[in-house]
Amino acid sequence: MAPPKVFLTGTTGYIGGDSLYNIHQAHPDWQLSVLVRSKEKGAQVASKYPNARIVYGTLDSADVLVEEVKNADIVYHFADCDHVASANAIAKGVTYHTPENPVWLIHTSGTGILTYEDFRTNTWGIERQKEFNDWDGINEVTSLPDDALHRNVDKIILDAGKSNTAAVKTAIVCPPTIYGPGRGPGNQKSVQAYWLTQAVLKRKQGLLVGQGKNIWHQVHVQDLSDVYLALGEAAAAGGGKATWGDEGYYFAENGSFVWGDIQRAVAKTAFEKKLISSPDVEPLPDAKITELNQFGLYAWGSNSRGHAIRARKLLGWSPKKPSLLELIPHIVDVEAKDLGLA
Repeated sequence: MAPPKVFLTGTTGYIGGDSLYNIHQAHPDWQLSVLVRSKEKGAQVASKYPNARIVYGTLDSADVLVEEVKNADIVYHFADCDHVASANAIAKGVTYHTPENPVWLIHTSGTGILTYEDFRTNTWGIERQKEFNDWDGINEVTSLPDDALHRNVDKIILDAGKSNTAAVKTAIVCPPTIYGPGRGPGNQKSVQAYWLTQAVLKRKQGLLVGQGKNIWHQVHVQDLSDVYLALGEAAAAGGGKATWGDEGYYFAENGSFVWGDIQRAVAKTAFEKKLISSPDVEPLPDAKITELNQFGLYAWGSNSRGHAIRARKLLGWSPKKPSLLELIPHIVDVEAKDLGLA
């Protein structure tokens, strides 16, 4: 069997970069085609992956995307999960596939999709009881309300699979709060906990969003990459043990955490490293949080409780990396260095 032709977007980003590393380590023979938007990004990728075919274009280069998807066996869409035009172009590209020449489309969403109640009520930092899962609760997850974040793009991908189930096999990976050092050729750090740490170091004082009781789930980027790898391997094997299509939706998380605990740990660690003068956290009004970071209320104050059962059950996924709380000292060091404080 010839090695699969694999088309990837977003590989100079955090998730895509780490997954590219992981996929290439496991399968150096796979024929990789990588979308990049500039010569500089192309050089970044080529220096680490000389055998990868560099495709120049942006997420708005519809013709390029259609053509690449048309010619690929496996498509990994790691780039912006809110970019409608690229999802539409990919959905058009998959229509060229037939049951004899199917395509496996692995798309990246995010568990921001579960935060719609926080947005509807505009209340932050409180605990919500509602929990989701990707196994017996799958139908609820794939029919979330239209005002949920990322939902519009999720629907484009799900519909692309429904339109021709014999030729188009879709899987959506939906990670929660991601952290840990990436191994990709471009961006190697995440956002939520990193933005929080940056805000604390800049204002020289800890902070709390609301009561700090809101709950998210977490995954180390290198554990997350194993989900993408497992799905790619299942695709290369003609589907494997993975679920594709309507129910091919994978939360990728390794336990829950309370945001207030992270907010306290960042302040305590920054104080211990002599970067701020007190370990205390100050509860801030919503407007002040938004001043510190335009996405702060959502990033540190919402609830996103989705349990990953499918990847564990079907793909044998077994995340092993340290928790977010354990990596706070590392994150404080990274942000202090980036701010020139270390």
